[in-house]
Amino acid sequence: MKQVFRSRVALVLGWIWMAFAAGNAVDLILRYSGPSSLVAAAVLGVLTALVFIACLRPAVVLAEDGVLVRNPLRNTFVPWEKVDEVTVSHAIKITSGDGGVRCWTPQTSARERAAAVRRANPASTGGRYRTEPVRSRGEQAAAEALAGKTHADWVAEQITERAEAARRTAAGSGPMKVTWAPSALGALLAALVLVVAAVVVS
Repeated sequence: MKQVFRSRVALVLGWIWMAFAAGNAVDLILRYSGPSSLVAAAVLGVLTALVFIACLRPAVVLAEDGVLVRNPLRNTFVPWEKVDEVTVSHAIKITSGDGGVRCWTPQTSARERAAAVRRANPASTGGRYRTEPVRSRGEQAAAEALAGKTHADWVAEQITERAEAARRTAAGSGPMKVTWAPSALGALLAALVLVVAAVVVS
């Protein structure tokens, strides 16, 4: 089963920017006024490339044969049998042999970590009467499972569990692979072309 994890906030902001950029691109084409329009297009192109690379592209993909970490400029694939350790500080780090990869997303902020700790240790109301609604068994089990954990902690657990399951039925697999991301390089190249065109024309 394939699972994709990423920052929801970054994804929403990224698509809002893409819609804004598309509207502005259409406006620049329809109202083209020479060098000034080309300079504006270059600025828009650079910002859009950066938003795509930093907000829309990064993800952690759990596939059947391993985990794919899509960071801004590189893709790292680690077969399940080669996952040695998964740790979480502000980001998830996957160790494989002598190497490792730090995941761009999902990350844990200090505020999110503090909220997770508060969930794990709820303050006493101090009164005789219960003011919280009574939870069903399923809701209580979910609350206990997530107590003290952030989204990054939960994703790290999923990676660890799938790696351990794969090692129990271990077949041979290749090493960790790190490659440049064609989509990110393409976005940067397109932005560079716009910048060069704006410089030449102006």
